[in-house]
Amino acid sequence: MLNFSASATETELRSAVIECGQIAYERHLMTSNDGNISVRMNNGCVLITPSGISKGRLVPDDMLVVDLDGKIISSREDRSPSSETPMHLEVYKQREDVRAVVHAHPIFATTLTVADIEFPIDVLPEVLLTMGEVPITRYATPSSHEDAEVIRPFVKDHSAMLLRQHGSLTFGKNLDEALIHLERIEHVSEIYWRAKMMGTVKRVPPEAQAQLISLREKYFKG
Repeated sequence: MLNFSASATETELRSAVIECGQIAYERHLMTSNDGNISVRMNNGCVLITPSGISKGRLVPDDMLVVDLDGKIISSREDRSPSSETPMHLEVYKQREDVRAVVHAHPIFATTLTVADIEFPIDVLPEVLLTMGEVPITRYATPSSHEDAEVIRPFVKDHSAMLLRQHGSLTFGKNLDEALIHLERIEHVSEIYWRAKMMGTVKRVPPEAQAQLISLREKYFKG
């Protein structure tokens, strides 16, 4: 269901959001009622999770439909849009190829930003091969217009980024792709942390890095 097609119905998209929320919650990529998930619908509107609801316990009618200006198209009376909706909409406005956005709070990846450490792109070859650089935004006050502003410079050229002291933002052609990016940045962040605790971080050799980047340009970019 996460790997939905371009013709997916609204009912299918609501089910996909629920599945993504359950996976992220169970894997501790989202805790409490933090984070939010959205998908672009066939009519150009956006289906997004509401404010103040655990993403691990969503039901189909929890979600709201908004347009790209943030206007509510449909919603339960007791549900309000996430205050971070503008951040999601910024991605959709810049990237026509994107149909899913996930904002999460992965523990190890977020720790990097708290410790002011750059994302370790060069410790696992699969990161260099499939993702490339994972930028870290400047700090923004959560639930404000600043969230959209700080991601703006990175959206066109990246599909994953870390929000300084505020988690991660990943996106892709469907929720499966967005979730894979999220899982990967958390996986490498945890490996990096564990290697640091053992005392040594071994980097991918420079010549191998160049080869991996070349392969990414050939096979993973359009």
